[in-house]
Amino acid sequence: MSQSDFNNPSPFPPYYPAPQQRSSLVGCLLAISLVMNVLLGGFAFLACLGAAAVGGGTSTDFSTSTQLSETHHSGSTTSKDKVAIINLEGVIMEGTLGFVHKQISQASKDKNVKAVVLRVNSPGGSITASDDLHRRLVELKQGNDAKKLHAMPHLVVSMGSLAASGGYYVAMPASKIFAERTTMTGSIGVYASFPNMEGLSKQIGAGMITIKQGEIKDSGSPFKEMGAKERQVWQDMVDQSYNLFIKIVEDGRPELKNKFLEKITIDPLQAGPGPKVEGKTYTRYRADGGIFTGDQALKYGLIDQIGTLEDAVAEARKLAGLSEDNKAIRYEKPKSFTDLFLEIRSGKNSPQASFNFANLPDALMPRLWYLAPGSELSGISSILANP
Repeated sequence: MSQSDFNNPSPFPPYYPAPQQRSSLVGCLLAISLVMNVLLGGFAFLACLGAAAVGGGTSTDFSTSTQLSETHHSGSTTSKDKVAIINLEGVIMEGTLGFVHKQISQASKDKNVKAVVLRVNSPGGSITASDDLHRRLVELKQGNDAKKLHAMPHLVVSMGSLAASGGYYVAMPASKIFAERTTMTGSIGVYASFPNMEGLSKQIGAGMITIKQGEIKDSGSPFKEMGAKERQVWQDMVDQSYNLFIKIVEDGRPELKNKFLEKITIDPLQAGPGPKVEGKTYTRYRADGGIFTGDQALKYGLIDQIGTLEDAVAEARKLAGLSEDNKAIRYEKPKSFTDLFLEIRSGKNSPQASFNFANLPDALMPRLWYLAPGSELSGISSILANP
């Protein structure tokens, strides 16, 4: 631009190109997306408030009379006669078994259900929840006139990858127990465990001052070593629970009576294919708290047969005397509103699990476990994951 241009400016304002207009379609889509996000966020917020008001989360209320949906598993699709497959998955803990309880209740009240297969895939859990579930399965098998539950004498158990400790305990009402060849089962035992931070607290100069009345009131405190009398009190409770476990198994499998402490020689490399190694045997007993493979469990009388879920269903049909015109069904777990919302937001078929750290005090509470070895974290995680 020359100097004359500054001295004689143009009477017209400079030209600036107008901004490019956005497509009206894009604008509409953005507006709709914004509205949907606001609405969905509002619904989720209200759902969380409602769950918090009842101490909930994303759980489904199974105490209502709502029937579980049935899905066809095998057999005729038109038959009225049913074999109901009840699914028990995960750690057996109070507050987490609503779906299992509902399956048992619905099968008990359905006169078209002629036999039941309990599919177990669990490391066990707390002694109270395991015993309660065992009681419900006994009631399922024997019936209860007061509750209008007809007897279901043909109960078969099918074990998945893991059916140990409490997962084995709840199988005892069964007429027959099947396990996969790769199943880990057994683990007849009980324990209680307590963290001990006395050494650490001394190192860092921190501890706990307890004012008590009662000699062993603070037994199990993580800030002090457990004394002999305190240990004995907990040992007595463990022993009583262990004896109960033995009794439950003896009631379910009387052929094992007085054999639980009997020494057995394990030779793991003689039971299957592969090279045989001499001198590797060791001694165990059936109720030593450890797990057994499916083949070992069969050999030592803990199960009746190696077989799949389909084999267990076929056996249930046979025990009930059903003709070929019958069907096996499963029960579907209903989804809560929040489950559906999370699926919409994530675009996935199921929401991601998350921990509820409000349950941390309960997770750290001392308890007795019918739980497979090495499953402590599973037990604690199941409590934290409970809504």
